[in-house]
Amino acid sequence: MTTQFHDQKSDERIEQLRRREEEELAKMLAGKYGVEYTDLTSKSIDTDALQLVPEQEAHDSEVAAFRKIGKRLFVAMRAPERANSLQTIANLERLGYQVRRFMVSQASLLHAWDRYRDLSMATETEAGVLTISNDAIQKMLSELKSVKDVSDHVHENIGSKDTHRISRVLEIIMAGALSLGASDVHLEPEEAYVRMRYRLDGVLNELLTFDHTTYGMIASRIKLLSGLKLNIKNAAQDGRFSIVVNQKEIEIRTSILPGNYAETVVMRVLDPTTIGLSLEKLGFDKYLMEIFLKEIERPNGMILNTGPTGSGKTTTLYAFLRAVHKPGVKIVTIEDPIEYHLPGIVQTQVSKNYSFAQGLRSTLRQDPDIIMVGEIRDGEVASTAVHAALTGHLVFSTLHTNNAAGTFPRLIDMGIQAEILGSSVNIAMAQRLVRRLCEHCRETAPIEGKNKENVERMLKNIPHPEDLPENRTMMWVPKGCERCGGIGYKGRIGIVEAIFMDEEMEKTVRATSSEREIWRASARQQIRRMPQDGIVKVLRGITSIDEVERTVNIEEEIGGDA
Repeated sequence: MTTQFHDQKSDERIEQLRRREEEELAKMLAGKYGVEYTDLTSKSIDTDALQLVPEQEAHDSEVAAFRKIGKRLFVAMRAPERANSLQTIANLERLGYQVRRFMVSQASLLHAWDRYRDLSMATETEAGVLTISNDAIQKMLSELKSVKDVSDHVHENIGSKDTHRISRVLEIIMAGALSLGASDVHLEPEEAYVRMRYRLDGVLNELLTFDHTTYGMIASRIKLLSGLKLNIKNAAQDGRFSIVVNQKEIEIRTSILPGNYAETVVMRVLDPTTIGLSLEKLGFDKYLMEIFLKEIERPNGMILNTGPTGSGKTTTLYAFLRAVHKPGVKIVTIEDPIEYHLPGIVQTQVSKNYSFAQGLRSTLRQDPDIIMVGEIRDGEVASTAVHAALTGHLVFSTLHTNNAAGTFPRLIDMGIQAEILGSSVNIAMAQRLVRRLCEHCRETAPIEGKNKENVERMLKNIPHPEDLPENRTMMWVPKGCERCGGIGYKGRIGIVEAIFMDEEMEKTVRATSSEREIWRASARQQIRRMPQDGIVKVLRGITSIDEVERTVNIEEEIGGDA
């Protein structure tokens, strides 16, 4: 055993001496040929430069482009006077590059060539989306069942010496996101470490931290996959790639921002199955469902969904579109960006040179029956959308307000005349998303103290009290089990409120822009407010009272307003 140990140490010493001699020889030859010398074995390789020379050509001529600054290109060479090496240099110069030659050792070339593997693992599809190899992801989907599983697998692979470890780590990160149902992956550098978090059912959960060196390689890999510039680190970049799992393509939207310590990366997971919800699964009560089914069948007018970013507005509008989609109806959407592709529907995406207002005006010339505008952001879009609703089109759109009543004063602020809102707006709704309790581990608990006061206040004068659960003294709370990853929640559901336009509401909107007065006028419509809808879902065991409190104010005096 001792002899084997000494033999190993001796072999390592011999290898170090051999490497040192090889570098000294390269340095000496650099002086002989009149070129510079560098050691690449400890340097990062710029893949933007590397891919300028095809891999086979790089091996044949023993060169490697390792750095690019504008039109200046740094090229490593083993034999500066070889004919095929000189031919490669000439080819690069014809492309307009100013080539700076460096003499290097064989070990340096091998180190540079190893990065071709990253390039080869990213294959560009016809749509311009970069797709990563997903065999490992499919295998890991069955292994990664909790946050701890993902953390353990990442740490295990970070510590390995496998040359593919960075690609492997990224595969684990994405497989974990898919397995746990994460909507976003956040990589956030701090001064001493980098934090990784998943957004699970709308809430960020910290998984692990790792070192900056590893993060640098992971960030470069993500940039490469997303089609972004590796050498740009002081500006925001947006890209995308996709993963194909079980014949289903899942798109990943990448956003990179420069930060205090390094670039922050957020990857948004766009799983098409999450947008495929039917109206029945969105969480509407039966009374609200009747209203929506009636309103979306109307030939013209506006249906506006309001709420903050991430409240499920787009998912609801997509469900409306699927419900009204028929062979004899033309539907056009204007989105920023197109997140999910709907068959049979024309979808267009805004850009720097193509705004919502321009898109909407162009869309009207396409003779659509139904239009979805991703967001009404300003007076121009609002005016065009209202005009479309008044001229025989059904318009779906979103607006940023706190509640359904706030829709009308917001449109008036944008320059829309109050007199025409009654003829253009069919229904204004607002929604939030709350996490569903895990059905396998939820527990009952008595409603006591402050919770009891809030529940009683929400139930006072609530519309359709006959539909409430009989037991109103108990609620459900999260526990955590293997099926929900120990969190206690699995999935999300909407809590919703709405105001539809009737004669009384039209008179009120013309007379005042006070939200309180609008709520009073809507009381006769017998539609529950968001806090009331949330409390009903608490009593039915769908969500917890903590979740409802997290998303809406349940201490407001609903009875006084309505």
